[in-house]
Amino acid sequence: MNEQDFHQRLSDLIRQIDTLPEGQRAPLQDLARETQERHDRMRKTVSDLQESLDYLRLSVKYLVFDLEATRRENEYLRKLIESQSRRDSNEEPPLESD
Repeated sequence: MNEQDFHQRLSDLIRQIDTLPEGQRAPLQDLARETQERHDRMRKTVSDLQESLDYLRLSVKYLVFDLEATRRENEYLRKLIESQSRRDSNEEPPLESD
């Protein structure tokens, strides 16, 4: 049931309740009002949840991007350290003069 169907059915129910005798009407009107309020709260909760999920998705994308960048930086630094180590090991120590 979509939003429009819900409101249509609730309106129909309220109209039917309004045709009842006064003694039966008040408790059912209260229930209809509570139903509308609960529906509104549920809709807001679902909307808030959707926003939270959207934020979570965006945060995960940023974290994945950051992780990939960190991995690239680590790989670059490892290669830099390895090339520096190779250069240092290939250099001959200077001759000492007496």
